[in-house]
Amino acid sequence: MKKRICVYCSASSSLEQKYYNFAEKIGQAISKNGYDMVYGGTICGMMGVVADNVLKNGGEVIGVIPERIEKENIGHPKLANVIVTKDMRERKAKMEELSDIFLALPGGFGTLEEVSEIIVAKQLSSHTKPIIFANFDGFYNELNLVFEKYYSEGFAKDTFRDVYYMADTIDDIFDYLKSYKVREYVYKW
Repeated sequence: MKKRICVYCSASSSLEQKYYNFAEKIGQAISKNGYDMVYGGTICGMMGVVADNVLKNGGEVIGVIPERIEKENIGHPKLANVIVTKDMRERKAKMEELSDIFLALPGGFGTLEEVSEIIVAKQLSSHTKPIIFANFDGFYNELNLVFEKYYSEGFAKDTFRDVYYMADTIDDIFDYLKSYKVREYVYKW
């Protein structure tokens, strides 16, 4: 069975074209590197572009969408596998359960919230799956500075620096996955 990459990213349709172009390339790369995809299930923004390109290149896409959003009629119409959840919390849990890898593309508050929850779960040894930020065009540079402040000010221990990975290119993402080694973390406290 192919491994599944959970993709977190923007559902906005108001972004610069470069972000949709990047989403297209990521979708192609997911399939071409032998992975399937799990994501939030809509046709909107980068989410829809990534899903379209995984599908076009022969990959399977599982959409996980909360009832409230599903009622907006923005679910991706080409998905063969859609799971409708009660709410966002159930959606995040189902996406985590179905996924082997977590990839955060450029996104807003929702993307940040989802990937932050996955980072904390890994810190607490709830999973050992890879977590990657696609730092396209330096999108996550400032967030990485915040993370560095966490380490320098003692809000996070240096041992957790490798809980996630900042990838600067698409090739970097898949090279990291090829060399990924599971690591158990000492209890947070």
